[in-house]
Amino acid sequence: MTVGEQRATVSLAGIFGLRMLGMFLILPVFALYAKDLTSDHAMIGLALGMYGLTQAVLMIPFGMASDKIGRKPVIVFGLLLFAVGSFMAASATSIEGIILGRAIQGAGAISAAVTALLADLTREEKRTHAMAVIGSTIGLAFAVSLASGPVIYRWIGVPGMFGLTGILSLLAIPVILFVTPNPGKTAFHSDAEANPARLKDVLRNPELLRLNWGIFALHASQMAMFNVVPFALAQDGLQVAEHWKVYLPVVIVSFVFMIPVIIFGERQGRLKQTLVGSVLLMLVAQLLLSASMNFFWGVALALLLFFIAFNVLEASLPSLISKIAPPEAKGTAMGVYNTAQAIGLFTGGVAGGWLAQHVGYYAVFIFCATLMAIWVALALAMAPPPRVKTQMFHVGAMTAAAAERLAGQLAVFTGVEAVTVLHEEGTVMLKVSQTGWDEEGITHLLNRGND
Repeated sequence: MTVGEQRATVSLAGIFGLRMLGMFLILPVFALYAKDLTSDHAMIGLALGMYGLTQAVLMIPFGMASDKIGRKPVIVFGLLLFAVGSFMAASATSIEGIILGRAIQGAGAISAAVTALLADLTREEKRTHAMAVIGSTIGLAFAVSLASGPVIYRWIGVPGMFGLTGILSLLAIPVILFVTPNPGKTAFHSDAEANPARLKDVLRNPELLRLNWGIFALHASQMAMFNVVPFALAQDGLQVAEHWKVYLPVVIVSFVFMIPVIIFGERQGRLKQTLVGSVLLMLVAQLLLSASMNFFWGVALALLLFFIAFNVLEASLPSLISKIAPPEAKGTAMGVYNTAQAIGLFTGGVAGGWLAQHVGYYAVFIFCATLMAIWVALALAMAPPPRVKTQMFHVGAMTAAAAERLAGQLAVFTGVEAVTVLHEEGTVMLKVSQTGWDEEGITHLLNRGND
């Protein structure tokens, strides 16, 4: 990467991390805090999940708006919305006030605009690496949120946590304005942005729909269970400020298990088996939580199983989207995927709160187990994903006829599974075998064409 690409990647990864921090920092403590504001657990669940609803509604529109009025203005506006929502939640004295603040937080739906800006600032051949850095940052932010949330709660409480995320959001604005490079020009990137014209194809692809259900179910379960898990730990005698003693070792051990599983699945071409096994593990975790609500070590073991499965699935699902989606619709597929994730956050929060209030805590985990059982059935029926990876190259704008000729030339190279040449964007997208593709020959052909 060039220095500019490194600056872009690091600064934008920080913005993504902030968004996840704001979403998840309160997760391990909020339900216990909110019990002092309302006895209606359904309202607590709504407060947890409301962030996801406004995210889902505005994520893709924000990305499209950034094509028209510029990336940075949209991102700054989203950060200001996030800050306003954070400060409203921090000053709220009722659960209704927090719900409104969370809704405004989520309305700062900048992820699509940030991704588009990253695409503007990175070369095609470096973009996958940049996206991987951002993905790692998101995973790290989630882990840090769980482990540090109870400790920060002891110091400043939930209102202080909301206020802290608002301050961090404001501090991110000068980073975007003065640290992140300005793009030479704003352009549409099929690999990074949603294209309404491709939406129908994505929504008709059964393999992509399976994955969209998966990310929906994964985050619905995550949000639903955190309506109840803090109470399970507290009733076993662990003070809320001490809950990090459970979350920290669970998160660390789960990462240790996750890494070899991901490597095995990718290198051995066993991603379907990895997916099915992880969803089954998630199902077991939910059933164990349902059965061991009053047994501390049972809850701790179930959380460990949950986070092992969660981390594997969170890391592998975007890779599967990339392998399955048509290259020219990859950005659209990821937009739908991210929207399904946000809808899952909202659904899980609302359903978990309602079930905890009207049926019982155990019913929350039965709900999550049902989501996982459906996912197991869908995953077992999926076709094994192709052992391919996406390679992108910039070749400059060309005529449609020239693009068609180039596609024919590239298709004959060893290891090339699919070729897409976007003549208006000046981009070549290849799906190639994970090993054994003729990188040298393809690069020589493309460089010769640019001479």
